[in-house]
Amino acid sequence: MSPLSESLLVFSDVHLGSDLNDCTQNVTHRSASIDRDLVQFLAHYRRQKPGGDRWRIVIAGDFIDFIGMTIAVPSVPAALSTAPNDEERAHGLGSSADHARLKLGRVAVRHADVFAEIAGFIADGHALTVVHGNHDIEFYWDAVKDDFRALLEAHARATRPEIDAAAFQERVEFSPWFFYREGVAYIEHGHQYDPFCSTEHIMAPLSPLDPRRIARGFTEIFLRYVVRPTRGMREHGHEKRGMVDYITFAARLGFTGLIGLGTRFAIAVQELFRLRHAYFAEAGEVLRAEHDRRVALLSEATRIGMDRLRALLSLQAPPITRSVRGILASVLLDRLALNLGTLLAVIILALVGAYHGHALYGLLVVLAAWGVFHRHLSSQRTVDPAEQLVAKASQLAKLFPAAFVVMGHTHIPVHTPAGQATYINLGSWAEDEAQGEPEDSAPRATRTHLVITSGATRPEAALFVWESATGPRKYEIPPPSNLS
Repeated sequence: MSPLSESLLVFSDVHLGSDLNDCTQNVTHRSASIDRDLVQFLAHYRRQKPGGDRWRIVIAGDFIDFIGMTIAVPSVPAALSTAPNDEERAHGLGSSADHARLKLGRVAVRHADVFAEIAGFIADGHALTVVHGNHDIEFYWDAVKDDFRALLEAHARATRPEIDAAAFQERVEFSPWFFYREGVAYIEHGHQYDPFCSTEHIMAPLSPLDPRRIARGFTEIFLRYVVRPTRGMREHGHEKRGMVDYITFAARLGFTGLIGLGTRFAIAVQELFRLRHAYFAEAGEVLRAEHDRRVALLSEATRIGMDRLRALLSLQAPPITRSVRGILASVLLDRLALNLGTLLAVIILALVGAYHGHALYGLLVVLAAWGVFHRHLSSQRTVDPAEQLVAKASQLAKLFPAAFVVMGHTHIPVHTPAGQATYINLGSWAEDEAQGEPEDSAPRATRTHLVITSGATRPEAALFVWESATGPRKYEIPPPSNLS
């Protein structure tokens, strides 16, 4: 099928299953209106005639929130072929293929209406491509992909028992890295440009600690070890918080809560260092070889040269867990060490000054040094990846000539020039119910989506926001001045 023969309906960051939580008391409920709006949105486009031969839905990552949910380990051991480890018994099912299949089954029940509407879309003759994001990288497993296709087919067969199963499943595709239509669109999730969420080997994202499981990055480790088990701690908003915010939060937990949080934090940091060590061991070398083999197979299947794929890999941000400095900066331990060192220096100066005087000049030097180092360390810790995604878009457009470079991940819609192309961020369909406290309330999901058609002379794209009362409304976003 030629690049312009399909109309593309693109959205991302739905995070189905994000509020499935069996293992902790830190419960955040997903907004019920999201599923209703998503079903209405899909039904609307099923009724619309596509500009090409058919619609192709492209979900640009994080459709299923495998890493956000906490599903309790089944009481029947035979339900799993991968025996749960101690961490999984404490924090819920992990990322092995059989664990992920059980998670997917729970999501399909929880969000049956969404699955049914997508199934109807495909049964009408349209197609679906799921691009893997950092929250649903478990789609790496063939068994999980097979289950996803089977779940959709079962929904379609409930209303259309005559459907051709083979043809239906053939129209459901998965992309572990990117979706590309030459001259039209280059689409990926975007997490590979975010060191807090990037995967060491995008085509072989297995753990060097245990290749039966997907490798955990910084985000998943802290979600499982710290965020989910800590009452009142939310998954969002950390890019705007500093050490004072976390100290204030910890103080509100009381003595017992503070000790528990500190213990969980220390164990999470230990896990980050354990993962880093494993990547430099023999198991890491094996994974690198497997990744290279899979990249070569992708090059052959897509006829995209290896040089271009290597250049694409070079644009990706190394995971924060690759370096000791990165780990320390990511959890603010570098600034904690700076503050403690400064406090110690001030105490020493105060003691010396009490007997010898002239401590004021030393104090000024210490405070000035603290200011310089604090400013430097703050500039090195960039949690919000939005600027990185914009910066990479023009480089991506050179490697993969396209009118539009499209990503998700940040949950914030963007529409801005990127060299000869246009960079578009898809926003999100992930929204929690308000918790009552303004600082803890998740922002409203933008409910944005992109429609790409052939146009008269060149591809055309329009970003829309879904309004439940009126349908799609064009979403005009001024180019942000700070994302140049």
